Amino acid sequence: MTSSTLTARPLESDNGVAHRLAAIVEPLIGGPLPVRLQAWDGSVAGDADAPHVTLHSPNALRRLLWSPGELGAAQAYVTGELDIAGDVGAALDHVWAVVRARDLSAVRPRPRSLLQLAALAKDLGVLGRPLPPPVSQAVVKGRLHSLMRDRAAISHHYDLSNDFYELVLDSHMAYSSGYWTSDSPDYTLDDAQRDKLDLVCRKVGLDQKPGQRFLDVGCGWGSLSLHAAQEYGAHVVGVTISREQKAFIDKRIADRGLQNNVEIRIQDYREIPDGPFDAVASIEMGEHVGEGNYPLYTAALHDNVRPGGRVLIQQMSRKEGDNPGGGAFIESFIAPDMYMRPVGRTVAMIEEAGLEVRDVHALREHYVRTVDVWAERFEARFDDVVAMVGEEVARVWRLYLIGGGMAFRDNRMGVDQILSVRPDAGSSGMEPVRPVWVAAR
Repeated sequence: MTSSTLTARPLESDNGVAHRLAAIVEPLIGGPLPVRLQAWDGSVAGDADAPHVTLHSPNALRRLLWSPGELGAAQAYVTGELDIAGDVGAALDHVWAVVRARDLSAVRPRPRSLLQLAALAKDLGVLGRPLPPPVSQAVVKGRLHSLMRDRAAISHHYDLSNDFYELVLDSHMAYSSGYWTSDSPDYTLDDAQRDKLDLVCRKVGLDQKPGQRFLDVGCGWGSLSLHAAQEYGAHVVGVTISREQKAFIDKRIADRGLQNNVEIRIQDYREIPDGPFDAVASIEMGEHVGEGNYPLYTAALHDNVRPGGRVLIQQMSRKEGDNPGGGAFIESFIAPDMYMRPVGRTVAMIEEAGLEVRDVHALREHYVRTVDVWAERFEARFDDVVAMVGEEVARVWRLYLIGGGMAFRDNRMGVDQILSVRPDAGSSGMEPVRPVWVAAR
């Protein structure tokens, strides 16, 4: 907890902080608090059977006053000023169920309630200038999606620590949705990621002949680049703007003797000089290029594949009208400048670049299973995570994994593999009968 943490024995009192907060908030939300609230003075309010939330410090209220809703609550949680007892995901599910049942998304505070909150805040000594943001919150500057700003945004998330990602991800170090082809208890995340990598390689045609030139745009920790080289004999160029990732992949290339097959570059997708390639893939990178730059991204994919060559994009989506950045928490702590759109609009933008879309393969349920395993691994190794990156960053990642899994589960986010081809004199070169996308054995 923070140095401002206060502790006290739970106290039932109409004069306590928790009861005073409840008296103001409950009329606004049309019923009892959806949580059992304990404040720093030891006072409690709310149903004892509801999820337990503790405000350890007045700073939690100050953050919520300046950033009402998701961002302020997240800031208070990651700093330890606010705690949720037990299963955080179950608590969030309960709160969101109440929000939906009471249609609270449309609630607007009345002036009288705002005055009451301000008076209580003054009485409790929480009025004042905004608190500094948590140190784990991202700070990126410069023109949106300039080369320098994109590098800073990617570095914030992906350069956290290779050792950290090894604690959470599978042995392939694939930081994207797996492809789950079995319900057997012996079938693991490693198997699902292998099957996803294999699926991508076969969709872009690397199985048709060895030795093809393959471009992996946004190659992450090299899972696809290494698989394409090892299993299909491809000559691979992978590009990333994360130096931590390049260092990790270069070591794996050396360990596996793949120096003649795989080259990893620190290079933006706008800077690739040596196309066209026989095939191109970009796995969950398109979300980071932004709406305004997406035509540049699809043009780069088009220009870097030969006529008749295939391009596969695996990308997350949001429904029309939803926050395209994923919400205040994601945008502030995880992926600054991230942008997602409905899959149909992405398909249209791919076609506008001159590519012919041949297949759209929804994998949303696969991502639910993938994130569930990441979260299980994270929680099982939570003490190791804290020792490595500190408790604040560990709390950020707990919220991130729980919230991400809920978003895919509840169909607020999707993920799709979109296969396209660069036409060659009007011919797609594709099989006349659509293949069934099952795992190769």
